[in-house]
Amino acid sequence: MATFYNQATLTYRGGATNSNIVTGEFREVLSANKVATTENYALGEELTYLVNIINTGTSTLTALSVTDDLGAYPVGTGTQTPLTYVEGSALYFVDGVPQSAPTVTSRDPLIVSGLSVPAGSNALLLYRALPNAFAPLAVGSTITNTATITGPGVPTPVRASETVTVQSGTALSITKSLSPTTVSDGERLTYTFVVENGGNEAAVATDDLVVTDVFDPVLSDLVVTLNGVTLPEGSYTYDEATGEFSTAPSVITVPAATYTQDPGTGEWTLVPGAAVLQVSGIV
Repeated sequence: MATFYNQATLTYRGGATNSNIVTGEFREVLSANKVATTENYALGEELTYLVNIINTGTSTLTALSVTDDLGAYPVGTGTQTPLTYVEGSALYFVDGVPQSAPTVTSRDPLIVSGLSVPAGSNALLLYRALPNAFAPLAVGSTITNTATITGPGVPTPVRASETVTVQSGTALSITKSLSPTTVSDGERLTYTFVVENGGNEAAVATDDLVVTDVFDPVLSDLVVTLNGVTLPEGSYTYDEATGEFSTAPSVITVPAATYTQDPGTGEWTLVPGAAVLQVSGIV
C-alpha cells in the first residue's frame, strides 16, 4: 500500500483558505521477486534468473516491459556490465503455461517487452546470463542486478533485485616441459612442472597436492627443486629401478590468482598463482 494526501485551496477577493487534508491508500496490484538458480558465479558458467511478476488486481496488465541492468556498475566516468545476456534464452510463462517467446528489444541493458499478466495471475520470465571480463573474481565479490517492470497500469516502476557471490576455490592446472629435448647417455636433463592456480583461494598444504611421473629413460643423481629451492629427502620419493617419482603430500602449495581491474575500461585481468617444480637427473 502507498499512502497519498490531497488538499484543496479556495481563493476569493484576494484571500485564500485551505480545505482539510484527505488521505487515501493506493493499492499496488503489481509486485515482483527475482531469484538466481545458483548462489554463486564463475567465469564460463551461465547463471539462470527467474523474475516472477504477480498481478493481484482485477484487470489484466498488458504491454509490460522488464528491464534488467545486468549488474551494471560505475567505472571511471562510465559504467560497465558484468553479465552478458545469453542470446535466445528468454522464456515466458503465465500461470506455469509456456507462452510465445518474448520480444527482446535490447541486450545491454536487457529489455524484454510485450508481457501480459492476467488478473489474479502471475507471469514468470526466465533468462540466462554469462559473467564476462567485467565480473569481479576476488573472494567475496558480488554481482547485484535489478529487474524493473514498467508499463500501462503500473504508476510506479516495480523493482526486484538478486545478488550472487563469486565462487570461491582453487582452479589448478599443470604443464610439463623438457630441457634439453635432445640428450645422450650421461647427460643431464631437466623436467619442469608448472602448477597454476586460476582460483581465488590458495592451494595449501592440507590440500595434499601430489605430482607423480614415471621417467623414461630412468634418471640418476636426481636433484629436485620447488620454486628454486632444493627439496630435502623425504619431500619426494623416487625409484631408480622403475623411474617412478612422486612428491610427498603437503609439500606443494600454490598461491591464489591475483586480479587487477583497469581503472579506465573496468576490465579485470587474471594472473594465475604458480608453483614451479623441477626434476633433473642424468640419463
